[in-house]
Amino acid sequence: MKPKIGIIPGDPSGIGPELIARLLNQDGVTEAADILLIGDAHVFETGQLVAGQDFAMTPVDVTAGDWSVRQGVAFHAMETIEPEQINVATVTEAGGASVLQTLDQALEFVQSGVIDAIVFGPFNKAAMHLAGLGHDDELHYMAEKLGVTNYISELNTLDGMWTSRVTSHIALRDVADTISEERVTEAVHLIDNVLRRSGIERPRISVAAINPHAGDGGNFGTEEIDILEPTVRKLAEGQMAVDGPWPSDTVFLKAVAKEIDAVVTMYHDQGQIALKLLGFDRGVTVQGGLPVPVATPAHGTAFDIAGQGRADVGATRAAFDIACTMVTHWDK
Repeated sequence: MKPKIGIIPGDPSGIGPELIARLLNQDGVTEAADILLIGDAHVFETGQLVAGQDFAMTPVDVTAGDWSVRQGVAFHAMETIEPEQINVATVTEAGGASVLQTLDQALEFVQSGVIDAIVFGPFNKAAMHLAGLGHDDELHYMAEKLGVTNYISELNTLDGMWTSRVTSHIALRDVADTISEERVTEAVHLIDNVLRRSGIERPRISVAAINPHAGDGGNFGTEEIDILEPTVRKLAEGQMAVDGPWPSDTVFLKAVAKEIDAVVTMYHDQGQIALKLLGFDRGVTVQGGLPVPVATPAHGTAFDIAGQGRADVGATRAAFDIACTMVTHWDK
């Protein structure tokens, strides 16, 4: 059985619709999964015009059971935004409302078993907040919609290298007070679980320090001595392949050398800077902790090049491939 992947275009003012058009013209994509496009026909059509690449959309009745199509791509039509409401490269309430409506529909489809996973074009958080997003980010929004109460965190991956975060969208001044044995343990277990669902039987994980030189024996902070070292030791004693804490200016050298599969970071930019420097156009964000695979390119809506036909599809293709792989290994 091929994975059933639902795709939504993301913010219609950004590069998402163009990326979807480019993705569906990539070799092997329609053979790898049954794809269901979810959204406004004119949004996908505009993406095709910008990309200079077209594909056939076949409307389907998802309640009929098997919605796969022999030619083109299956399409569930919605009306979330009028063409004249789309202002390219602009944050708008209408764009954010369109995102929330298509996301809600995709979440309903995964809950009812219509699709196995979601891939979405880049969202713009400012637009979503204008439209009424009452959460810090889309991950927490999705978690509430899906009834998730367990630990969740955005995970990022690039060329087989993964990161998770102990803290995420909080002020840097609050990071040290937020780190605890419980949160570090949850972050390690989460990325271990996701990597196993990505086909890695025994993930190798390193934990990053929070302070310069991993605290230098307590001279530059004691979080490593008080929290990180005991937590890592306890996890390793539980037969996990985990080590650290390593100074954050060297731990990614281990990842680049393929000595490890993942780095657990203490705060948002600690991992994001490393991955985006290594390959901004190839990075993927996976919404960790949800009951279904959800992936998206990590680069954002790129308003600076929206509508210009210049968007690089690399990260979107990587997000699609990861979603397909995770569906295949989800219950293993």
